[in-house]
Amino acid sequence: MTRRNEWEEYFDGHAPVYIQNSFTKNTVKEVDFLLEELKLPPGSRILDLGCGTGRHSVELAKRGYQITGVDISSGMLAEAKKAAKKAGVEVEWIEADCCDFDLGMRFGLIFFPFNSIAHLQDLESIESCFACVKNHLRTEGRFIIETFQPDLRILTRDPEKRYPVTEYPDPDGKGTVIITENNVYDSATQVNRIKWYYRLKGETSERVELLNMRIFYPQELDALFHYNGFLIEEKFGHYDERPFTSAAPKQLVVSKIARGSGS
Repeated sequence: MTRRNEWEEYFDGHAPVYIQNSFTKNTVKEVDFLLEELKLPPGSRILDLGCGTGRHSVELAKRGYQITGVDISSGMLAEAKKAAKKAGVEVEWIEADCCDFDLGMRFGLIFFPFNSIAHLQDLESIESCFACVKNHLRTEGRFIIETFQPDLRILTRDPEKRYPVTEYPDPDGKGTVIITENNVYDSATQVNRIKWYYRLKGETSERVELLNMRIFYPQELDALFHYNGFLIEEKFGHYDERPFTSAAPKQLVVSKIARGSGS
């Protein structure tokens, strides 16, 4: 099973600055996609699995949906609670492992966003997560996963070189934080072992964080849905609903429980 402590340590440490990162700035468009794709009426129950700082949960709650946000990180959930309070919305926040949870209710949509599945690094974890999802999804409900499409140019690049990731304002007002990275891809386990280097602009001292991401190839991901009892209805390459192709940056999968698979 994927190590729980690894998730908690990484995300607890990143929670205060996570919302500053530029790659989390497309929340409204992402929520627009969910609601346009599913046509869920306001008041419907939605589970945000791996909710992080709650950016999707809060936006959905503002639009009148009953939201439950689940995350393994108490630090992330603390930031999510602040965001909900600031927005004046009610969200049920639950600290739990996405591979082992029982909420006692079912949902019209379970959304597993922003590469969260990439933190499940072994088959046991993946199958446990899918089983929990099936046990919480209504018969007519939908399960949506977003993860990146593997890019061999990134996976095979020189591990000795640094590559830019993002920049964001330091939350303590000390200037601009610059993140660079390098990586080593282990093809036997399909885990990309990434190092992120944080430093303030104009300074040389830096902090190093480790981030291991499981790589899912397109046909493999589709097979995981199939053999875990889900039927893929649509697969997009981005939130603008462009078709999934070899050039698409994302794998955005819309699925439901396959007929006869049970739960």
